[in-house]
Amino acid sequence: MKKGFTLIEILLVVAAIAILAGIVIIAINPAKQLAEVRNAQRWENVNTILNGVYQYSIDHNGDLPTTINENSSCAGYAVNEICYGSSCASYTNLSALTTEEVYLVGMPRDPSISSGSGSGYFIHKTEYDRVEVCAPEAELEETISVKR
Repeated sequence: MKKGFTLIEILLVVAAIAILAGIVIIAINPAKQLAEVRNAQRWENVNTILNGVYQYSIDHNGDLPTTINENSSCAGYAVNEICYGSSCASYTNLSALTTEEVYLVGMPRDPSISSGSGSGYFIHKTEYDRVEVCAPEAELEETISVKR
């Protein structure tokens, strides 16, 4: 009598492995994991920007950078987007924070944006002189916004 596996047995094992692999891929959901990593980076960046603004304020007798607009909504106005780079004509210019790397080494950029003059982060001053920084490109329906 010959020892070995039949074609049916081999096909059943391959089918079982394929089903298990599919379940593992769905359970891990790499797209969701990557979106969560990008959102974590956004949280870190908005906090970094806001900390830089308030460090600037401490060193300038409580005055905020004059380029921060007063609006009712963080991302509701295009002029509230923070400039990334040197061409800041239609953006909020916070180069006072990055000059000589005193408050920020460089302006952070949203992880989903790879080019252009905008950072993907928005900043505004409320009517009560609070500053809010937000990331409207947040994924997984998450709201990323910090106000102090």
